[in-house]
Amino acid sequence: MQVNPYLFFDGKCEEALEFYKSKAGAKVTALMRFKEAPDQTNMNPDSKDKVMHSEFTVGETKILASDGYCKGAPKFDGFSLTIQCANDAEAAKLYNALGEGGQVTMPLGKTFFASSFGMVTDKFGVGWMVIAG
Repeated sequence: MQVNPYLFFDGKCEEALEFYKSKAGAKVTALMRFKEAPDQTNMNPDSKDKVMHSEFTVGETKILASDGYCKGAPKFDGFSLTIQCANDAEAAKLYNALGEGGQVTMPLGKTFFASSFGMVTDKFGVGWMVIAG
């Protein structure tokens, strides 16, 4: 059994995938657009080129994502994704990259439980906790 997060970017999925590829080394392993669905009965024609379903990996973790209803206002509350880094340098690099255009929740620094720990919300509103040591 596996539990994988499924993120709904509400119309910004492709932009998010490109961001995670460039900032976190994500690899997109699957991508289907709404226009590829065999039954187009309930499909919004304005969303045909949007992402119906995608899968990407960050490290060994699979994350699923979609544009959902394509209304342009993604909302991610009540959770954060955690990246466990091999060392402090990797933690700093990922923390800074994921935070570009986003908001610092907790500055990256030494804590009683880790040599590096910080929290950032990326420009799409997804919370990330970065930890090393």
